[in-house]
Amino acid sequence: MTAPLTAYDEIAAHEHETWALAQVMGRLGWDQETTMPRGAAAQRGEEMAALEGVLHARRSDPKLGEWLEAAKAPDAKGAALLRHARRSYARTTKVPAALAAELARVTSVAQGVWAEARAKDDVAHFLPSLERVIALRREEASALATDGALYDALLDDYEPGTSSAEIGAMFDRMRPRLVALVDKVLGAETQPAALSGSFNAEGQMRLSRKLAEITGYDFSRGRLDLAVHPFSSGSGSDVRITTRVAEGDPFNCFYSTIHECGHACYEQGIAPEFAFSPLGEGASMGVHESQSRIYENQFGRSRAFSGYLFDQMRGEFGDLGISDADAFYGAVNRVNTGYIRTEADEVHYNLHIMMRFDLERALIAGDLEARDLEEAWNARFLKDFGVAVDRPSNGMLQDVHWSVGLFGYFPTYALGNVYAGCLMQALRGDLPDLDAQLAAGDWAAATGWLREKVQVHGGLMEPRETIAQACGFEPSEAPLLDYLEAKFGEIYRV
Repeated sequence: MTAPLTAYDEIAAHEHETWALAQVMGRLGWDQETTMPRGAAAQRGEEMAALEGVLHARRSDPKLGEWLEAAKAPDAKGAALLRHARRSYARTTKVPAALAAELARVTSVAQGVWAEARAKDDVAHFLPSLERVIALRREEASALATDGALYDALLDDYEPGTSSAEIGAMFDRMRPRLVALVDKVLGAETQPAALSGSFNAEGQMRLSRKLAEITGYDFSRGRLDLAVHPFSSGSGSDVRITTRVAEGDPFNCFYSTIHECGHACYEQGIAPEFAFSPLGEGASMGVHESQSRIYENQFGRSRAFSGYLFDQMRGEFGDLGISDADAFYGAVNRVNTGYIRTEADEVHYNLHIMMRFDLERALIAGDLEARDLEEAWNARFLKDFGVAVDRPSNGMLQDVHWSVGLFGYFPTYALGNVYAGCLMQALRGDLPDLDAQLAAGDWAAATGWLREKVQVHGGLMEPRETIAQACGFEPSEAPLLDYLEAKFGEIYRV
């Protein structure tokens, strides 16, 4: 006769099925961005709302609450699972089921409306959808917040354990050094030449696939497709990535691919026994972004690896119009005040995030309304970057995030850069021959270090604990800023 299930056993089985259903919903999102016919948007919205209703009911099931009260963790893994389950239950039970379903439906449809508006540079077409999304997220934040801090209630979805005050203080410390570096670099006599020419889409995708393999991305458990806004989706044995192609800008394709491989390799690297549980995904979006940014920048844009990429691109496309690997390294890391966040150089990138952080906090607080966002965006961009926005697709319509309700997500990008700076400092200490390996196109030791130190643990630890344990010191912005000043000071001779 088998022993009756304990409360912990009931929770583990319940979570397994819930997370399996969540993966199905994620696959619908991937399909929507890659292969779904445009005319199916309204139907997909209803499908997403129905699935969200099922998930909300499971996550707020009173039986789950009873089990959580009685459950005792059998080990450290069990304690972590209960920590996540209790947090999820506490949040989910505060949000009405009808609101959760409506958010899923509205954001699914709004995503398609945003894509149409972006293609047409038509802000007015998007505004009704954006206003509805903001209203729903404000309502959700009001249900979740215990002390009136609406934005923090949303931020907690993506970076548990931090607050907008902590993020704001970090940005205040970072901004002076970043602005000073921008001024030095843009005023330098040495200005690397940009890559120019036409690079066929087929060649870009062939090389992108090779780059993905170099990062360690496992194509037997994933695939590479095209999307308007590159992303990674899934976990465990089904982790998919997308990129985009512009024939005049192959770096956009290559570095988007490498970036998304950082996310995907994290998911593929999580211990298999954590699958179909809250431990089977990254510790937070900040930790997730640390993987994508270290892959893209500290590895992919390094002098060592850019030399390897130079040879690969010449093999694929022929003469690049750039004299040597050193000039190519300058082109890869060329600093300019572009409009697009995803194409921003490392020096400007965090300034893009700081702007979005301030704007979305104001939107959620009600200090800024959607109808005034374009004017506010353009004024802030001119102030921060010294360039006037020329069209909405280069301004407030460039990012998909707000259309799908991801308020509180943007600051995790900058936090990911900070974490990546810390990880790179620790990694270099352990791998003194890293540059030689990257120059040969061999990422195995570097990505193996990250897999062992960060990726395998999934959601076992809290975000800052994950990074602190990997690095051997508490994370701070100092390693990132030191790295940026050293790298770009050398390139621009300032």
